[in-house]
Amino acid sequence: MSERNVAVIRLAAGKIKGEEKDAASLARYYSDNGADEILVFDLSDTAEDHELSIGTLKEICRAAEVPVKAGGHIRRLEDVKKYLYAGCEKAVLNYARQDNIDLTEEASKRFGKEKIAASVDSSDVVSAPAALVEEYVSELIYLNELKPFQEKLHPLNCNMEWSEFKLGPDGLVPVVVQDYRTDEVLMVAYMNEEAFQKTIDTGKMTYWSRSRNELWVKGLTSGHFQYVKELIVDCDLDTILAKVSQTGAACHTGNKSCFFHEIAKTDYKNTNPLKVFENVYKVIADRKAHPKEGSYTNYLFEKGIDKILKKVGEECAELIIAAKNPDPEEIKYEMSDLLYHAMVLMVERGVTWEDITAELANR
Repeated sequence: MSERNVAVIRLAAGKIKGEEKDAASLARYYSDNGADEILVFDLSDTAEDHELSIGTLKEICRAAEVPVKAGGHIRRLEDVKKYLYAGCEKAVLNYARQDNIDLTEEASKRFGKEKIAASVDSSDVVSAPAALVEEYVSELIYLNELKPFQEKLHPLNCNMEWSEFKLGPDGLVPVVVQDYRTDEVLMVAYMNEEAFQKTIDTGKMTYWSRSRNELWVKGLTSGHFQYVKELIVDCDLDTILAKVSQTGAACHTGNKSCFFHEIAKTDYKNTNPLKVFENVYKVIADRKAHPKEGSYTNYLFEKGIDKILKKVGEECAELIIAAKNPDPEEIKYEMSDLLYHAMVLMVERGVTWEDITAELANR
């Protein structure tokens, strides 16, 4: 544990102690600047304050691109579930408390050993039986060994030498930059050998500016850094595709992407699953925020959670019935109905598709 670069966040009543940044910004900062994981402790005194901290923890988990583990204010199994359902990789039991030790076996059996960690004050003294720890705890976190977070570079393992690229007449290689989450094309820039090597050494996208004739670390002046997730070269070895985590906007105009001036367009249906789910979700969320007369979606929101749950249950039953029918078209229709009503439920309860995909990726 002591060899890992661990960022510690302390919460109380949903507020971060000792930090000026909001929860999402702080989580992204730690993720992008060398944290191997984020450890969150809730120091709240009351159940009400604990609920506020759970809300902040969800923001941290949504924004973080490294594992998040959380502990503190665990009184019962339900508190362990709240941490895991908030998006944490592990719930951390405090072994200075006997009730947390007593909860170990039940929590481990309910959620799996890999989801349970425990914190102790000293590497010399573990207050729980060794057999219990061995069987039901996946990790012991020694609090006295935690060191202050240190920013560090992200040098990349590189499988190619610059000499292997096919360069243009100007000695440069074009780089197409994509958002690693959505695959949206953000911008196109160029690299020379120095820019390529600096990108590999730091994990931050660095280019050669043709207009200024100088090295250009993206975000150095604006703060809108691009953190490398993956670099891929095309079949001709003359173009790089960079998948990045983009801070802020990629374009100098303030737009997320540099590609926003429409030249020509035909009518077509975008059936990209991620885009379709997100677009439908956005429409549903907009209906909730801006009711529209005659909207069935607004009718569901007006009737409330019980009506929404009733419809989800009905659509589940109809899908089961459709699955007994040999015609797959019926399954397609009923599944679409179920997914729509499930998204209404997601919006009502503040759950996003990113929450769902992150949870599936953790399984």
